[in-house]
Amino acid sequence: MSKKERQQQLLSIIEGNPFVTDRELTRQLKVSIQTIRLDRMELGIPELRERMKQMAEHSYDQVRSLPVDEVVGDIVDLQLDRSGISIFEIREEHVFSRNGIARGHYVFGQANSLAVAVINDEIALTASADIRFVRMVRLGEKCIAKAQVRSLAGRNGKAEVDVFTYVGEELVFQGHFVVYRSAIEEYSEGGNRSADRH
Repeated sequence: MSKKERQQQLLSIIEGNPFVTDRELTRQLKVSIQTIRLDRMELGIPELRERMKQMAEHSYDQVRSLPVDEVVGDIVDLQLDRSGISIFEIREEHVFSRNGIARGHYVFGQANSLAVAVINDEIALTASADIRFVRMVRLGEKCIAKAQVRSLAGRNGKAEVDVFTYVGEELVFQGHFVVYRSAIEEYSEGGNRSADRH
């Protein structure tokens, strides 16, 4: 493939998945990592870390349900009551020292905190979770969690959120979360919600 074709393909891959790493690009395009970096520089495409920072700076919605520093991973896209994306890099402190495999509670924590963060309410708590670890995650891998709100709170005050976590294109975790939220309806049958408390 010509340089021009390769660069067009590189651009297309990054537009489709801005979280793709240079290493993943080398596998997809079958060229060296130096070639990928040179192509990115020629096209004016920043490295992954800078792309993530740029996405985060385009500040979508602000998390309301918990302090941002309590979210496991970095939220890069958030549309309250609709969807969200976070990235979490597995480091030394997240793995078992003897085998470099990530401790499950970190992978779960990323998904759970994103499921809560996507809820547009001051109070949102996990009521239940149906989860599945699809494959183990290793030291150095970047987990990309994508949350989608499936239903907003009805009369029971609970929303349903699905979260799928990927490393590259590979699914590593999935969860269906039922999240309690306090703001169900401003008016219920019989009047104002705050009036019903008295």
